[in-house]
Amino acid sequence: MINDIHDLGLVLDSKVKLVVIESWDERRVLETLTSLAVKRGLGLYTWAVTEGLQRLGFAADVSEESASLEPEAALKLIKHDPQPNLYVLCDLHPFLVDNPKLVRLLKEIALAEGAHKPTLVLVSHALKLPVEVQRYAARFALALPSEDELLAIVRDEATRWSEGNRGARVRTDNRTLQQVVKNLRGMSHAEARALARRVICDDGAITQDDLPELNKSKFQLLDLEGVLSFEYDTARFAEVGGLRTFKRWLGEREPVFLAAKAEDLPKGVMLVGVQGGGKSLAAKAVAGLWGLPLLRLDFACLYNKFFGETERNLREALQLAERMAPCVLWMDEIEKGLASGDQDGGVSQRVLGTLLTWMAERKAPVFLVATANAIDRLPPELVRKGRFDELFFVDLPDAEVRAEIFAIHLQRRELGPAQFDLPALAAACEGFAGAEIEQAVVSALYAAQARQQSVDQALLLQMIHSSSPLSVVMAEDLARLRAWADGRTVSAD
Repeated sequence: MINDIHDLGLVLDSKVKLVVIESWDERRVLETLTSLAVKRGLGLYTWAVTEGLQRLGFAADVSEESASLEPEAALKLIKHDPQPNLYVLCDLHPFLVDNPKLVRLLKEIALAEGAHKPTLVLVSHALKLPVEVQRYAARFALALPSEDELLAIVRDEATRWSEGNRGARVRTDNRTLQQVVKNLRGMSHAEARALARRVICDDGAITQDDLPELNKSKFQLLDLEGVLSFEYDTARFAEVGGLRTFKRWLGEREPVFLAAKAEDLPKGVMLVGVQGGGKSLAAKAVAGLWGLPLLRLDFACLYNKFFGETERNLREALQLAERMAPCVLWMDEIEKGLASGDQDGGVSQRVLGTLLTWMAERKAPVFLVATANAIDRLPPELVRKGRFDELFFVDLPDAEVRAEIFAIHLQRRELGPAQFDLPALAAACEGFAGAEIEQAVVSALYAAQARQQSVDQALLLQMIHSSSPLSVVMAEDLARLRAWADGRTVSAD
């Protein structure tokens, strides 16, 4: 708060008479302004439609008439006050719509000159000024808590819980505690305290199981629904068969990314490969491995028929992703949103420009994972060296990985992998993608239920032989994709 008081004091020293503060933490704003008023010996008054004009601290009382709930009366009093008092008006902006008299009063206060004129501070969660007064106002934002402050907030809430539970200690470990602190970044002091209290109070412990719920609550607080969606079920990385090179690459960069040093922050990766090969699962698993929230950008919701709206939607989505940082931002089938063409009035090119600018300038720890099936539809500006840290090619799994994938899906459905000849199953499904292997297991379950029998080796082999994999149906496309990837990408396996 000390820095906020100092910085807000500099704003007052600039002789600006109209200050706008957008914040969800109204209580902290008032505490900061009170401290500033006390430090400078200024009178402090607040106004709200429910209470009217009231004094705080050692300011002079207002008359009953001046304490009116009407904003016009409050603004007239402020305009004629001969003292350099601070006036804080909470949620005034709805009254400014279609009310030229209030707008004019606001402008006259803002235009007042002299050291003994009052300063008006407008406070709300979101505040757009009328165009008549925009250029006369200074905007100020409270600093978000640092990691040290967030850690102190979590510890304070743990102490409060202990005091209310006969001295019982909150159970946690240092790694989980640090992850909670990092995932609270971007929250105000009040929001961070509420989330920390929620994590602790359910069972008196801070564990890895609390992280998904914490991220979900943070996402809801930031109101990110729409273009961005929150992926609640981030797969465990062990559930991804193969991709050994990709897993090792991520493991090497995890400590660097979580340290969040802007000068050497990993940017992200693009995963290119056949449909059903595990690209989407791998994207989800990055967040699961690093213990971070996963956001998915939906290009279908991004596009808008009105000129400029699509680019604005993308900018807002990227800004909101930065507020969720540290996080993983997943752009699935990115070619569908950025494919170059002349039939969309240049929208895709403007969207591409917006995305490339953000990728080049972002400082927040947002790790971008883009997946693509048709790489030839992507603009060359996106896939050139430097946009992503690496381009990985996800090919069809080899025999060893196919056996591993079978074991994963059999185990998930409580079918003991040890009861099956996994190498024989892997050999039978040569050319199958991971998703096709999973579908063979699912089909065997349906068939077994219909025949009132258990799933066995013969039934699985029957399901495998009865289906044609995508590598056969679209052999030519796969050959072109492999030819493009050769020499341009790194094998994920």
